[in-house]
Amino acid sequence: MTAPASTGGPSPLSSEDAARLAAEHGLERGGVRPPLWRYLKETWRQRQFMWTLSSAQSYARNQDNYLGQLWAVLNPLLLAGAYFLIFGVLLGIDEGTTNYVAFLVIGLLLFMYSSGTMTSSAKSISGNLNLVRSLRFPRCVLPLSTTLTEFIAFLPSLAVIVVLTLVTGEPITVEWLLFPVAILLILMINAGISLIVARLVHSSRDLRNLVPLLVRLLRYVSGVFFSITAYAGEGLLGTVMLYQPFALVLDIARQALLEEAAINPVSWLVAVGWAIVLPVVGMIFFWRAEATYGRN
Repeated sequence: MTAPASTGGPSPLSSEDAARLAAEHGLERGGVRPPLWRYLKETWRQRQFMWTLSSAQSYARNQDNYLGQLWAVLNPLLLAGAYFLIFGVLLGIDEGTTNYVAFLVIGLLLFMYSSGTMTSSAKSISGNLNLVRSLRFPRCVLPLSTTLTEFIAFLPSLAVIVVLTLVTGEPITVEWLLFPVAILLILMINAGISLIVARLVHSSRDLRNLVPLLVRLLRYVSGVFFSITAYAGEGLLGTVMLYQPFALVLDIARQALLEEAAINPVSWLVAVGWAIVLPVVGMIFFWRAEATYGRN
């Protein structure tokens, strides 16, 4: 019995040889977490994609309404009027402030931006599973683009804040130069919170149901409608309430725009601390689960 003739074709590569060949040509295994430095570099390379995605999503919000983008200004104005009627007129919780209209508008609109970012970031991964599973890119792009989307949508509210602050009699002072700094700090804090919330909700989908409850709780303990110092005092409770991120960003914005709110260097230093710590911790926390996104 003769041995079968050789076909003369190439012998198949072993798995070790295939892996070595792929590495030589710069190919990598899918679903593997890259080094942090490379992850950050790739995220920066996707900044144009983030901007395009964010601006398109922000514009699409009011596109189907008859008044279109005008709702971006009307909505905060109507909300400010409704909350002023409830809390300023009916409940009369304006103790500790002499310009309650501006105090309320600053607190309400800034909190709406922060809470909207947290709510949207909870759905940033699960709401884009097709994108996550079909394309390869740093997944942190999604919660970060959510932060940017909410910020773009918030820009008309910034104009509302400035105009109403002036209309209610506040003079333009040198402290107003700190307002853009406050907005930058808020943006950085929200970016860090967005990364943390996105990772937590992806790890446990049931947490998404708790986000609206957390937003309601924060709305009533962050000094949106009242002065924390006037109602909670300056003890431990008042200090904790005042220096948590959601309340602190409202406080520093009011310090910049309202004549009655003196600049407190401690508040600004703590805000800078939150603006550094939260994005760093959020990015590392999110990156550590990079290989798991879109798998369940």
